[in-house]
Amino acid sequence: MNVVDLIIRKRDGGALRPEQWHDLIAAYTRDEVPDYQMSALLMAALLRGMTDEEAAALTDAMLYSGQVLDLSDLPGVKVDKHSTGGWAIRCRSSWRPSWRPAACRSR
Repeated sequence: MNVVDLIIRKRDGGALRPEQWHDLIAAYTRDEVPDYQMSALLMAALLRGMTDEEAAALTDAMLYSGQVLDLSDLPGVKVDKHSTGGWAIRCRSSWRPSWRPAACRSR
């Protein structure tokens, strides 16, 4: 996989195939893709847009790039509010009450 070719394709408005997104995320999590290249590709995706298939493939690749928890033993609908910090931490307490009417469990 040549990341520069993926960046160029995305920059020029092309779409990446699902296996390309998967391979890219796998390589990135193994530290085989430098941050500046990933940033360039994601900037191109932001500026040029992504197809629904690309968005689904990127989401899927990110989801399965790490450990996936099995919460099937918990009753009801489950949701996860993941935070990377920043401004959302300050707003977290105001979000939680809005989840309760939806009958969701949160971690």
